[in-house]
This record gives sequence, C-alpha cells and structure tokens, in this order.
Amino acid sequence: MSRLLFRFLCIFALAAATLSCLAADQVVFTRLGPTQSSLFIANADGSAERPLTQPGSLNYNPTWAPMGDWIAFTSERAGPANLFRMHPDGSDVERLTADAAYDDQAAFSPDGRQIAFVSTRAAGFANLWILDMVTRKARALTTGRGGDFRPAWSPDGRWIAFSSDRDSSLPTAKSRWERLQLVDIYLIHPDGSGLRRISQHGNFCGTPRWTADSKSVVTYCMSAEDTWTNRTKLLTPYAADAANQLYRIDIATGSILPITSGPGVKLAPSVLASGKVAYLRGDGARIEIVSADGKVGPSDADIAPNPAAWSPDGSHVVYVRTGFRPSSEPVKQWSRNPNFDLYATTTLPAYDRTGMRVAVSNVVPGGVTSLMVIDGNQPARAILERKDLILAPQWSPDSKQIVVGVGGFTAFLDFAAGTKKPIDRVNGGAQVAILNADGTGFHLVTSGPNNNAFAAFSPDGRRIVYRTAGPDGEGLRIMNLADRSVTVLTDQYDNFPLWSPRGDLIAFVRNIAGDFEVMTVHPDGKAITQLTRTHGNEAHLAWSPDGARLLFTSSRMGFKDETLYTGSPQPYGEIFVMNWDGTHVEQLTDDQWEDGGPAWQPHHPAPTSAQTAQK
Repeated sequence: MSRLLFRFLCIFALAAATLSCLAADQVVFTRLGPTQSSLFIANADGSAERPLTQPGSLNYNPTWAPMGDWIAFTSERAGPANLFRMHPDGSDVERLTADAAYDDQAAFSPDGRQIAFVSTRAAGFANLWILDMVTRKARALTTGRGGDFRPAWSPDGRWIAFSSDRDSSLPTAKSRWERLQLVDIYLIHPDGSGLRRISQHGNFCGTPRWTADSKSVVTYCMSAEDTWTNRTKLLTPYAADAANQLYRIDIATGSILPITSGPGVKLAPSVLASGKVAYLRGDGARIEIVSADGKVGPSDADIAPNPAAWSPDGSHVVYVRTGFRPSSEPVKQWSRNPNFDLYATTTLPAYDRTGMRVAVSNVVPGGVTSLMVIDGNQPARAILERKDLILAPQWSPDSKQIVVGVGGFTAFLDFAAGTKKPIDRVNGGAQVAILNADGTGFHLVTSGPNNNAFAAFSPDGRRIVYRTAGPDGEGLRIMNLADRSVTVLTDQYDNFPLWSPRGDLIAFVRNIAGDFEVMTVHPDGKAITQLTRTHGNEAHLAWSPDGARLLFTSSRMGFKDETLYTGSPQPYGEIFVMNWDGTHVEQLTDDQWEDGGPAWQPHHPAPTSAQTAQK
C-alpha cells in the first residue's frame, strides 16, 4: 500500500480500528486566506486577457525582469511559498527557490542577475535575501525580529528600498485583540550597508517603487488605523468613502508630496518607463487596475489586492484573480514538520474522541451560521443553524454530545467596532449550549447578561469549563452538569479553556498587560502556570490525545507582508506545538495567511486511569 493511499484511508475513510495511523499526527485548523489565486496577463487597457497559470494552486506577486523576457512570481504549488519564473506566454516554468521556508515578493536587480526577495529561512522572521540567478545561491540582506517587505532595486543599482515594521510595537487595532501594523520605508545598499529610514514613523507607507533618476520613491500611505479598516478584504468590501493617496519621497531630504487625489483605496504603485505611475484602487467590492494614463484596465471583484506588474514597455500588465470559497471539509496543507499532516477547514474545528468525526462552525458574514459534522468520508452535514453565531464546538468524551457557544458575538465579525469606544467584552452576549451529535436535544446551560462561551467537557463528561465576561464577573467557570452548580476557577481576562485528556490540567489563554499568553491551572484552581511569554497573541488551544502536548496559534513570528495584501484580519497567525509544560516549542505552518483554531485528531485510545495517575 502506498504512503499516499495509506494516509488517504486514515483521514477520509477513518478506519482507525483497523489501520495503524501512527505515520503522522493529524491536525485540522482554520485558514483565512484565498482558496484559489491565478495569474492573468492583459493589455494595459484590460483587453485580450488570458490566464498564465493553471487553477488549483495559489500563485501571486508577479514581477517582470528588466528585459521583459521573464516574469517571476510566488507559488504554493510545491508546498511552501517559493519563487518561480516563466516567460510572458506562460512557457518554461522554472522553480527558483526550493527552501522549506516562506519565499515571496521577488524584485529583479537592474541587470537581471539578482533577485531581492522576502524569506523566513533565518529564524522564521520575514527578512530580505538576495538570490544570484546564475549560482542560485541566496544570502541574507537584513536581519531582525521585525518584518521586511516589498523590496525594490533603484535603477542605478545602488539602493534597495523596502517597507518594514521593524520599529512597530504591534499595538492593538482599535482596542480589539488584533494587532496593527505600522510600516515605514527604508533604504539599504545591496551589500547590507547604509540602512536608514526615510519615512516618518507612526503610520503606514508601503511598497516603495523608484523613479527613473533613483532620487525618490513612490509609495502608498495611510494612517495606521486605516490599515485595519481596509485589510479585511476577504470578508468585507472597502468602505464607499475610504480614501488614501500615493506619495513621492525624496531620499535625500525625506520630503514627501502627494501625487494623487480623489476617492478610493490606492495600493501597489508602479513607476513605468514613461515616468507615470500606475496602481491598484479599491472601490467598494471591486479592485481596479489604473494604468499610467489614469484609465481603468482590468476591474472586477475577484481581482486581488495584490500588486500588479507592468511590462517594462508598459504595454502589458500581469495581475492576480482570487477566489475565497472555504470548505467545511478538510483540505491538505503543507507542514514544516513531516510528522504532522495539516488540513485546513472553516471556523474552529474539533474532533470527537474516536477521531472519526469532526465538528466545524460554518460562519457566513451576514448569513446563517451552521454547525457542521463530517463523519468519515461522508459529506459535511448541518446539525444546527442559527441567525446568530455558533462558535467553538467541543465533543463530549463519549462522542454523543457537542457543547458550543451561541449568541451575538458582535465584535467577532464587526471590523468597524471600536471606532467610537473600546470593545465591550460582552459584545452582544452569548450562552453555552449542549446538543446531541445528531442535532437533537439543543438546550442552553448558562443564562444571564454575560458572554459565556468557549466551553469544553471534562474527561469524565460530568463538568464543563467555559469563559465568561460581563457584569456578573469575568474569568473561567466550571459547571457541574448534574445540578448546574458553578464554581469560579479564575477571575481575570481569560479565554479558550480546554481540559486535558488526562484530567489534571486546564489550559487557557490570559491577557497579561495587553499580551495573550498560554496558561495552565489545576481544576481546583491551584498551580496557575504561565507557559508562554510572547509579545502579541497566543490563542486557540488543542491538546494532543495523550495530554502530553498542546497546539496553539501565535503571532510571535509577526507579519510576512504588508497587511493590506493578505485580506485577512490576523495574517500573522501561525500554528505551533509545545509540550504540556511549555517546553520544546515548534512552528508547524509558515505562510502569510491567517491560521488558527487547531484540532488534534485522536489516532489511538484515550489514556487509561492508570496512565492518568502516573503523570
């Protein structure tokens, strides 16, 4: 039996009783990003459009070689994001990098012999590297924990301009839990010397592109808060009154002058050989490609907020069309660790104890939310539908029931919230509900004005732990399901509690001075222990079936691109795994999309009472 067929049977036939599926740990998680992206080429006026890449993978960030004979681009067709190139007719596709890290955002040197690009191959952070096109050897250009993005070589070859959030403290976005990205324009010599910032720190200026005289760069700028308003393109259209402008920055003096006016979200400028500037413009749900003469070329709702590339003579433009059609059923993804098989699905999935069924919330903004169950190789089926939200399902130990949070959760998808006042953690209120695995027997087990949600069963099924926030207090609570009595476990800003399969620990996330850290506590409230100490967000926990390890989502690696090009609220989210005591932390995903909500598929029996006693 081939390894591929073996895993197919383990995952989709789920014959766990007859097949030993120990070849890899199976993890399913939520990914918020495009599910399809293809490169297209057209005349500058939008006519004669045709595809350059085949559907079925993610292809993005095209750029032309100086002679116009090659187009470099990023593709995930071979697993991780790597650099490729092809001729303008789509022929002779060639892979340029084959590193397991994230490689993206290529920029040719003026002579075409080198490519500057973004890579996480050093310590996992987005830094600039330079690839020699003859030897195919790469060297690091920048270092550090902050992200460096969108390199551009000056026409005289002396400088590389790029955007960076290296000086950003990642503040929260409009008093929410998501992080703002403050980005500045920097210059550096190709040998790594002369690093300096030329934009004024505190807001956002990105995607620098050089003028022909190498004396200034063109960039798009907006306030830091506006980047939050405009970065959720996958979920919400641009506001009708949203507007920003393109600017020219003199690299000698730092003086900055606007070069556009009028409405629309303007992104990704390109300076053409004529000296005129082309760019993308977001107008409601549409993205328009505006040519150097001000005329609109290709324009549609599925054109990505991803930089278009004009040919050196300005006659043709290459751009990206995307689709966002998330599936409830798991879709295989690339993993940094071959011992983990990763699958993406919709919101906050959870496996039952047998590993044969997975429950997911299918959240449709402005529509009906469904609680879906996938049973073996059968299609996903809805067992509960509501006009409000259904979040974070968790199974009972006997796989007969599911506990969920139901309610308004108004801040969850309302990305304009916080513009007038800080987020109210009650945000519409919510209650914990339990229903049978077939959808019958739905009933609420909590009540009152608080937001009660993110519940999980104890290993014996007699209790649940959940978070609460509101006028009746905050923190974690334990409910005895027999008499509905409630015990206070914690009284701080805590969330995402999850009982260990061994029963001795409850993992959760705590807000500590604005940072969200992974914690554990005994069910009696004793021995609260902090497992992570990271600036930013840790969230969305999942225990391994034996209770020895924890999956979680983290923002610790930061942004990998300018946030407006990802289209998702938290593009810094990556999946990590660590031991139950916080040791041996390992990153599993490495991309610019939003990854979260992991769930671990059991592939062996639950721990026995004897094993539990040994811990």
